[in-house]
Order: sequence, then C-alpha cells, then structure tokens
Amino acid sequence: MLYKFKSKVTGDLIMLEADAKRLLKIMGREDQVKGIFLADQLESVIAALESAVVLEETEGVQDLKQISLRQRSLPMLKMLKKCKDQSADVVWGV
Repeated sequence: MLYKFKSKVTGDLIMLEADAKRLLKIMGREDQVKGIFLADQLESVIAALESAVVLEETEGVQDLKQISLRQRSLPMLKMLKKCKDQSADVVWGV
C-alpha cells in the first residue's frame, strides 16, 4: 500500500506503507490511514521528527542495510517546512 501526502503548496509525496507508518508514528499519528496536519500543528510535528533523527544518530547505526531516519524523513521535512512557511495543511489518505 502507498501513502500519498498532499498540500496546496507542494507536490505530492508518495511513500511506501512501512516508511509512512514509521514517520507517522514519530509525528504522533500512529495507525491513521487518513489524516491531516493543520498548519498550526506543523511546528510541533517538525520538532518531533527532527528530534527523532537526532536521537537515532546519537544511538548509532543499528542496521547498515536500513536507510537512516535522516534520509527517509528528508522529503517529509521539506514538505512540512514549506507548508509551515506558507500556512498550508498537509493531508493524506484522501
């Protein structure tokens, strides 16, 4: 299954289910197939994702075959930051 994240100010971001669920769990939206991040929620969502990246990097690499959280989250962070700057919501699953 694919997850498609959309906003009015960016292109769509398409992710595989496992990767999207991993990021959504970090951002406090575990097990949501559909959802929305309102523009005023984006700052806390970005902070949660960035702190998880820092935590993973301080703990060290667990599996060299797995893509790092920093690499996996980069497209999402770019989308979220642009939406925050332009006060746009991010939706998925609709």
